[in-house]
Amino acid sequence: MSNENEFITEFLDADTITALADFIKKEDRFNKAADTIAKAFGSSDGFTKMKDADIKKLVVSFKHNLTLLIQKTWVEKSDIALKDQLLYKMESFLSDDNAVWADNYTRFRDIINQAVYLMFGQTTDTPDFAEYTLRIDPEFGIFWWYISSLPNETSWSEDKCRVAMMLGMYFLANY
Repeated sequence: MSNENEFITEFLDADTITALADFIKKEDRFNKAADTIAKAFGSSDGFTKMKDADIKKLVVSFKHNLTLLIQKTWVEKSDIALKDQLLYKMESFLSDDNAVWADNYTRFRDIINQAVYLMFGQTTDTPDFAEYTLRIDPEFGIFWWYISSLPNETSWSEDKCRVAMMLGMYFLANY
């Protein structure tokens, strides 16, 4: 177990920690693991059974909240262009009703990483950033633990990519 995983045990139960490992490694039973992770983000039962209309609402809420967060984040002059690019990416992210989740997975991770970079600066690249986030804001730290545990690129199914992204969106839509 890595130091980060040892540290997370102070904030999460063993079932949730195991659920993330199962979610990442298992293609066939990821919904049960995702439902467990969703509970750590404050969701009620049945997260993965969300109806299409609720998923659309989640995407809109995610885009709205993250856009506001990005807009309100003060940045150094050297990061203004990055902030503007990120706001542009947010406008077009999953805006097409026929968008393919698997095609947007890497883009989603990139958007999240850039947004967190704008909020925290270069500290996001340090080995102790996960612990830092858990100490200052345990809810955000758990979210960051989830996001930073996901692979940068994947060959997961469309459904698994959708669920992985929805988990991150759910947290940020309600943050």
